[in-house]
Amino acid sequence: MKTIKRRYPTPALEKGLDILELFAHEPAGLTKSEVARRLNRTVSEIFRMLLCLEERGYIARSEEDERFRLTLKMFRMSLEYPPTKRLVSEALPIMQEVVHQIHQSCHLGVLEAGQVVIVAQADSPISPGFYVKAGSVVDLMHAATGHVILAHLPSEARNRAIETWQVRTGHKVPRDLDEHLAKIKAQGYEERDSYEIRGVINISYPVLDERGNAVAALTVPYLARIEDPTTPKHVRNALQEASVKLTEAIGGLAHPAVQGEKKAGKR
Repeated sequence: MKTIKRRYPTPALEKGLDILELFAHEPAGLTKSEVARRLNRTVSEIFRMLLCLEERGYIARSEEDERFRLTLKMFRMSLEYPPTKRLVSEALPIMQEVVHQIHQSCHLGVLEAGQVVIVAQADSPISPGFYVKAGSVVDLMHAATGHVILAHLPSEARNRAIETWQVRTGHKVPRDLDEHLAKIKAQGYEERDSYEIRGVINISYPVLDERGNAVAALTVPYLARIEDPTTPKHVRNALQEASVKLTEAIGGLAHPAVQGEKKAGKR
């Protein structure tokens, strides 16, 4: 007997989720008329939903131009999710050690719905430098953090994340992606010029679970400074040790290549 898959329509919920997902891609915000037009709804039905979301703190309205924008409420909620909360709480003191060693900023990113979400960030103690702020969302294919996580995922999870990215962006997968990810997996980290900022070198190491699969990545956007002796090698040494510490702190299994470097450094 063939099982009939039932679907229970929830129009109000779907309408609210459509609005939140729309705002996620509009950092400048939208007016109620623009939201209605984008979602092919009437202004009256959209306005009631906007008021509800505003009252619950998910969006806020600017007094200057009457544009609605997402607040950080959903980001704060994600940080309260127990696994993420534990990861961030374990990561922050380790990240602080890193930035004091290398005088560069450091951030922690996770993979979420085909995107990289920055869940924690630590500033350089001596100068502002370059940094990626917590709460930022970065394109999966334009982030060393994303590539490092993909490289250390099982093939099924990796393919699912890439398919989600394709649906979200409408873009084709880079031709050399498989080769690139294989190289990252073999050496245990990524080091490459930034996709976005000239002069910045992104150095990223994975944070792994008990099966050796990536749950996050620690990344330093290295920016050379005049009269600062810090080099990419210094960053790699500090970051690989930090990744092992964080991996072990959450009960994970460090990458063999990275663990080997750590032991060799102690001899």
